[in-house]
Amino acid sequence: MKILITGGAGFIGSHLTERLVDEGHTVTVLDDLSTGRRENLAALAGSNSLNFIEGSILDDDLVQDMAADADAIFHLAAAVGVKLIMDHPSRSILTNINGTENVLRAALKRKTLTFVASTSEVYGKATKFPFSEDDDLTIGATKNLRWSYACAKTLDEFLALAYAREENLPVVILRFFNTTGPRQTGRYGMVVPNFVQAALEGSPLLVHGTGEQSRCFGHVHDVVEAMIRLMDEPAARGQVFNVANDQEVTIRQLAEQVIAATGSKSEIRLVPYSSVYPEGFEDMARRLPDVAKLQRTIGFRPRRGLTEIIADVVAEKRTSGAT
Repeated sequence: MKILITGGAGFIGSHLTERLVDEGHTVTVLDDLSTGRRENLAALAGSNSLNFIEGSILDDDLVQDMAADADAIFHLAAAVGVKLIMDHPSRSILTNINGTENVLRAALKRKTLTFVASTSEVYGKATKFPFSEDDDLTIGATKNLRWSYACAKTLDEFLALAYAREENLPVVILRFFNTTGPRQTGRYGMVVPNFVQAALEGSPLLVHGTGEQSRCFGHVHDVVEAMIRLMDEPAARGQVFNVANDQEVTIRQLAEQVIAATGSKSEIRLVPYSSVYPEGFEDMARRLPDVAKLQRTIGFRPRRGLTEIIADVVAEKRTSGAT
């Protein structure tokens, strides 16, 4: 198959690109390198099965050209990361909404199978646990710009499902929950690489708030496996899936595990949100996914534990000399 991946030089995208090329597919990557890196695709250097195009999903003509002969599209390009969203809210909104619109309209021409990356953020401040794909969504006040990302990705989902209903476009929506692993950067607030980096340097691990807020962390290799299986499953089309590990851990516990795994003497330091983020930030206490639908549909769910995830990130950073 010929597959287009927007954001294919990013964290998840590069792992997906490698896997698809290894399985014999021809992959075109479209990435503006605003958050992605060419080095993420270094293992495929010289491969005749990879075509890299540096460009933006906001370039409608370019997106149309790239999608013209694709048999499937993975739309992963987006403005992501809490820090980036809070620092550049208007740019993030427009990138996420207009970029997705361009990709979906390009896919319409040949009714190309399209995967749209969404996020657990769309669940907002929901208090029904675990989060199921058909649950109502509870978004915070517009004065809290944190929720602009959730709203933008919710609109992406609505648009994709509208095209599925009106135009029979085969789409699959992927709600990612805290995917992590090798190649993830901490530049935009991603907690696991930041904690590991701090621990290896002997610096304090900065835990926001009380540290009792909980998350579920999925290994990128498990997430890619789920994506590959969904690509081959016709029953997935027109559906929304939580793509996640459902093993819950508090952020303080995460910090403790990172310190133990690295043998670090770093301390854990609690810092108020107001010292990290500008006005308009709001956090949520839990984010726990229901992954039963994913399991039913493809016979698979992410299961790699936090111990393995941390070990892989630590090994990468030690190899790269980040000590």
